[in-house]
Amino acid sequence: MKNKYTYVWVSLVILVFGIIFIPKIVDRVGSGTIVENDRMNLKDNNAELAYIYLNGKKRRVPSFEFIDQDSLLITDKDYLGKVYVVEFFFTSCPSICPIMTRNLVDLQETFKTSQDFGVASFTITPEYDTPMVLKQYAEKHGITNLDWHLMTGSQEAIYDLANKGFNIFVSEMPDAPGGFEHAGLFALIDKKGYLRSRVDEFGNPIIYYRGTITEEQGENSEGEKEQISILKKDIEKLLEE
Repeated sequence: MKNKYTYVWVSLVILVFGIIFIPKIVDRVGSGTIVENDRMNLKDNNAELAYIYLNGKKRRVPSFEFIDQDSLLITDKDYLGKVYVVEFFFTSCPSICPIMTRNLVDLQETFKTSQDFGVASFTITPEYDTPMVLKQYAEKHGITNLDWHLMTGSQEAIYDLANKGFNIFVSEMPDAPGGFEHAGLFALIDKKGYLRSRVDEFGNPIIYYRGTITEEQGENSEGEKEQISILKKDIEKLLEE
């Protein structure tokens, strides 16, 4: 008998809950307020961009000092207060660099009304890529953002910045297209100079964004998906911080 009364009591509680609360839930769905008030109950690993850590410390952009396409001295401090994307490229690159530049121009146009967005492009062939050559490259590809600096200088300093500072691989390689091998990755930097990225499905920072696949292309022959669309969203998040 005790089990029977318990069952009846539980059933009554469920019935009362349904009568009182379900209409309210339906009203909230219809009005759209459930989206605003309950969205934080949903698991979203990309709600905030992660910091990148090294030896327990947040990774900052290493100090640098180079000459840009206008023969101006540019340092890492010139980018403080800006959200910007870092790349390593060279103007005579016959393979991935034109795609990377196209994607960066796309970002430039997406955020053309923002005064807080920039790009830092470092050439890995500084002996050839003089300020004049970089200026011609900028004009050819429609680079107009005043905070997009194409920089040249000591090859050793640039390679150290890439390989040690950002852990983005660059190297002279005679058998590679153009004689140089480099990763077609973009690094995203926040206004305070910290490396940031969204996280993957396991909660780990992706660290870098693929720069060699256009949004229009969607994915490459190896099945890797473009990341320019998510990079745009993540830039917007950092601009709002």
